[in-house]
Amino acid sequence: MERLGLEQKKFYQMSRAERLEWLRSQSALSLEDMTAWSPEGGLSVERADHMIENAVGVFALPLGIAQNFIINGRKVLVPMAVEEPSVLAGVSFMARLAQAGGGFRASASAPEMIAQIQLLDLKDLNSARETILTRKPELLADLAGLHPTIEKLGGGARDLEVRLIENSPIGPFLVVHLIYDVRDVMGANAVNTAAEALALPLERLTGGRAHLRILSNLADRRLAKAEVRIPTEALAFAEYRGEQVRDGILEAWAFAAADPYRAATHNKGIMNGVDAVVIATGNDWRAAEAGAHSYAARSGRYTSLSTWTCAQDGSLAGSLELPLAVGITGGSTQSHPTARANLRLIGARTSGELAGIIAAVGLAQNLAALRALATEGIQRGHMRLHARQVAVAAGASGEEADRLAAQLAQEGAIKIERAREILDDWRKNKHD
Repeated sequence: MERLGLEQKKFYQMSRAERLEWLRSQSALSLEDMTAWSPEGGLSVERADHMIENAVGVFALPLGIAQNFIINGRKVLVPMAVEEPSVLAGVSFMARLAQAGGGFRASASAPEMIAQIQLLDLKDLNSARETILTRKPELLADLAGLHPTIEKLGGGARDLEVRLIENSPIGPFLVVHLIYDVRDVMGANAVNTAAEALALPLERLTGGRAHLRILSNLADRRLAKAEVRIPTEALAFAEYRGEQVRDGILEAWAFAAADPYRAATHNKGIMNGVDAVVIATGNDWRAAEAGAHSYAARSGRYTSLSTWTCAQDGSLAGSLELPLAVGITGGSTQSHPTARANLRLIGARTSGELAGIIAAVGLAQNLAALRALATEGIQRGHMRLHARQVAVAAGASGEEADRLAAQLAQEGAIKIERAREILDDWRKNKHD
């Protein structure tokens, strides 16, 4: 078989060394930067010991690169840290389909976080609320200079809102929302510090007691949105017509939009893409999960985060909107060497641009799952890739693992017991 040159190979056909060389040629990363993707150059045990308490080591996840993304007219290579088979293949293929419609369009609102201050022991809640709103300019002015770097970049305290919580087990109380623009950091530490600084002035002003002072992970002032439109003809494959695929996707989405049991799995698929990029860039994936799922239930009923429709020209149109509090500086985005390298590869200039890219990946992953479910079934491709994991777990390596995975997939019995049985038989025959 003729050996292909690097320029003729698809990314998945390359060796790891060839993939690194290709990425070096396609990005601003040097080979030295890429050492952060190896155990020797990534997060060390010593560095981990300074990041968390009681550290005993580090835990690794596979890191891959999603291909084919065009987002707002820019080609983007997307690093994803994920252990689940088919995620990278799915998003990369959907990104290639999306090119037929010009790729993804992504945007993000201002990076405004919410800090909550719980006010208890108030004699007159309505009067306290009016007093806080009347003195809002002074309260916001008191926070000036709290985070000089953020303020120098145009961020800082933006607004105060006051909510009355009536149906509480401890009786009614007030919650003050401080809206704080954190610019290009995730912002948890910044807004928590601001909440602490606001607590005493609120107590003095109202005579109440400031109890909890903490950010909210329902960051619905900091939304990311991605949109895509795919011509019907680009959806066709094998025996499936484009219109058939489109309508099947719409029917599958309608299930998630109407039923919370289906919506939970539907949104989990979205987060397969979102979390993998959030983790790869050193951001807080637990915050992303909490914000996304609470946002999906904001109407009082849990539903789909994405929306799919048939456009006037017959093409498939999709959109995804969710809270995404992510940063490109600060915290582990700077202290974790692999996260730093991954952020350089993505090339996002602002936290909002990064959030939009992540939303596009989530939408692509959603489309991959819906397309599979609506046509040949989710298990076919997923189990084929899962077979490789089973082969390795059974003790196979190198070409032997690929051969074993192929046989397991062909037999339709992707079980570790069967994998070990085949492997033992091969090795026994080899030595006979």
